[in-house]
Amino acid sequence: MAELHEYTGDDTGAVRLRDSASMLRHLVEGRYWLEDEGFYAVAIDGDKEPVRTISSNPGHLLWCGLPSPDRARRTAQRLVADDMFSGWGLRTLSSKHPRYNPMSYQLGSVWPHDTMLAAAGMARYGLDDLAATVVRGVLDAACAFEESRLPELFCGIERELGGPVPYAQANVPQAWAAAAAPLAVQLFLGVVPDAPHGRCCLDARLPDWLPRLEIDRLGVGDRRMRLVLAREGDATMIEDIDTDGIDVVNRRIAGALWGNVSA
Repeated sequence: MAELHEYTGDDTGAVRLRDSASMLRHLVEGRYWLEDEGFYAVAIDGDKEPVRTISSNPGHLLWCGLPSPDRARRTAQRLVADDMFSGWGLRTLSSKHPRYNPMSYQLGSVWPHDTMLAAAGMARYGLDDLAATVVRGVLDAACAFEESRLPELFCGIERELGGPVPYAQANVPQAWAAAAAPLAVQLFLGVVPDAPHGRCCLDARLPDWLPRLEIDRLGVGDRRMRLVLAREGDATMIEDIDTDGIDVVNRRIAGALWGNVSA
């Protein structure tokens, strides 16, 4: 939001928001971090003590860019442990928790959008292999549902036991679940559109299970870009590109979404 304030000439508002964000980061890092778990508490209880439950919620901190790089790495590694990653996505609650139930709405099921936010956070910190593992789980799950349409959620039963198990009351279609696919493309492209400056930044990295990716009419302001990527060995190459006058920078920009997270 600070960037939007700057674009409209409100530098004072931008400074206020950045100061507020810095204070929030300090408070969360100081009160929610569990050093022995390498993870963040899900809440603070009535006695101001951290609730040590392991859940998928702290994955959203990665997406926001709040943790330090070391804590981000440890948090991501904890999320992909067997008790949290079902093979199809992240469970909302660790399978080691006494209240865990893979068929419960919020106590062990997998929410595609929840998982993808964590994956986006992993990619933000350069943890591309972990992000790709999580993304592939969600996309593989989509292929198992009718018309490859992701539901609101599905059961958290481990992948080794068979296909993803539907949750009977899940909404299908569901808007935030449907957004998982476009976000996956954004992560593979490493794309950050910057419409006010007429530019688009790329940091494309295709995983080994995705040899080619083509996207057409990618909007940046009132212009449209076409991009074809291919994986050659361990490298991702631009096979074809039509920028339509958009200034393309082959790196992540320092901004609100993919900014410097080392502070």
